[in-house]
Amino acid sequence: MMRHYSDKQNVQKKSYYSDRYFVAPQIPKEAVESDEIFANDVKVLQESFEIKEAYIQRGQLVVYIDPKDNVDVLTMLRDQLSYNFLSEHSAIDWLAKSGEFEIFYQMLSTSKRKRMRVKCFIKEKEVLKSVIGVYKSADWAEREMYDMFGVIISGHPYMKRILMPDDWYDHPLRKTYPLHGDEVAQWYEIDKIFGKEYRDIIGPEDRDSARVDVNDTYRFAHLNHEVPFGAEPSQEKTNIDYQEEGGVFIVKKLKKEDAKIVKERY
Repeated sequence: MMRHYSDKQNVQKKSYYSDRYFVAPQIPKEAVESDEIFANDVKVLQESFEIKEAYIQRGQLVVYIDPKDNVDVLTMLRDQLSYNFLSEHSAIDWLAKSGEFEIFYQMLSTSKRKRMRVKCFIKEKEVLKSVIGVYKSADWAEREMYDMFGVIISGHPYMKRILMPDDWYDHPLRKTYPLHGDEVAQWYEIDKIFGKEYRDIIGPEDRDSARVDVNDTYRFAHLNHEVPFGAEPSQEKTNIDYQEEGGVFIVKKLKKEDAKIVKERY
C-alpha cells in the first residue's frame, strides 16, 4: 500500500510544519509569584515599562517587553536589579509564521545567582536600538545578528558583517536560506582574487573538507619526504602508496621493514 502523500513544495519556508521534523513539547511555565526574587524584579520593571508577559521556565525568569524599551529595560536591570552580565544575545526567525524576529537578551546576576531572559518581537525591516552602551558584550552579538539574520541595529559603532564576506548575499541563519549552500561560494575566491574571467582557467573551488591531493604541493605537505612549496610532484618511488576510495586517500604500507603504517584514514 502506498504511503500518504504530503506536498513538499517550499517546505523549507514553512517554519511551522510538522510532517518531517519532530516538534518538541513546550517546557512547562511557572507563575512569577513562585519565586520571591523574580516577583520583585517583575514588579520593579512594571512600574516603569509595559511587561507583555512574564513567567518562570527551567528556573529562570522570562519577560516580554516592547522593543522600543530595550535599552532602558536593560539599563534598569544593570543599575537597579543587579543583572551585571549580558551572557547571550541573538534572534529567532519566525518570518514565515508571523513576519517577525524574536529578539532575546540572556541576563545573569552573580549576586542573586539568578538568570533572566528578556524577549521582544520586531518586524523584518524594523530597526532595533543597540545596547552596546549598556553591555559591551553586545558588540559582536549584534554584528552576528545583523550578519546571520539581517536584523537592522541602530547606534552600533561598527555595524558590518562579522562572519560572512561584505558582499555576501542574504543571511545564512534565516529559515529560508538554502540548506545546500550558495552556488557563488565555489566561485567566491576565484572571482575575488583573479576575476570572473579566470573561471574557465582555474575552475570551481572544491569545497569538500575531506579532499586530499597528494600531488598538490601548494596546499598539502607530502608524507615520508618534504618538498618545497609549489614544487613539481616528485616521481621517485617511496615506501608509501596511496589509494583513493570515495574521495579519501588511504595510506598503505609497501615494505615489511617499515615499523608502522604512517596513517590510515577511513
